[in-house]
Amino acid sequence: MERLTGQVALVTGASRGIGRAIAERLAHDGAAVAVGYHANRAPAEALATELRARGGQAVALPVDVTRHEDVRRFFDDAEARLGPATIAVANAGTLFVRPFVEMTAEDFETGFAVNTRGTFHVFLEASRRLREGGRIIGVSTNLTRLAQPGFSLYQASKAAVEQFVMVLAKELGPRHITVNAVSPGATETDMIAPAHHEALAREIPLGRLARPEDIANVVGFLASREAGWVNGQMVGANGGIV
Repeated sequence: MERLTGQVALVTGASRGIGRAIAERLAHDGAAVAVGYHANRAPAEALATELRARGGQAVALPVDVTRHEDVRRFFDDAEARLGPATIAVANAGTLFVRPFVEMTAEDFETGFAVNTRGTFHVFLEASRRLREGGRIIGVSTNLTRLAQPGFSLYQASKAAVEQFVMVLAKELGPRHITVNAVSPGATETDMIAPAHHEALAREIPLGRLARPEDIANVVGFLASREAGWVNGQMVGANGGIV
């Protein structure tokens, strides 16, 4: 299905996990995709090569989302290679699991630099550059509603993302740009050790962890024309945990 033909999508943190699946889904739907990566150059370039082999347009581009000048260059380079962005997905993130009393100032700086400041930078450039009818999509977590011990820093940094989404959706509405976030539950990525999969799956009504493509399917919908009336929402993709 080529419902995103003519669109240009930028995806951060796209070399692995959920970000990779998002890039694959958007390319499958016809978008030209900028595969953003930070440290994992080889898998990002391999993905871009694979997407081009399937008949799509794709390029792997470096970006450190914690640095605004890097994100600005990411948008510039993507536009030079693929055309002006019409879809921006702020997926890059990091996870800390530690009791609050054991947290350090360095943990705080790292967690908020990637999850919150990084999303802010992507949203900022997207809000300035996307043309009318564009799509801005963030990645939050269902943990902002579950309040799990050990996840305080991660939850707080993602809760800030949700506030960006709700306010920016109203500010960009007059330009017909929608702003939403997907809120994944436990997902089979390298952020969750395999030893924990079985126990987590027992807590999910559908009986398994999400696969990255489950989350990517939601992002694909939010990026589509069919989602034009969905705005300012955190769309849960969690198998039924509420």
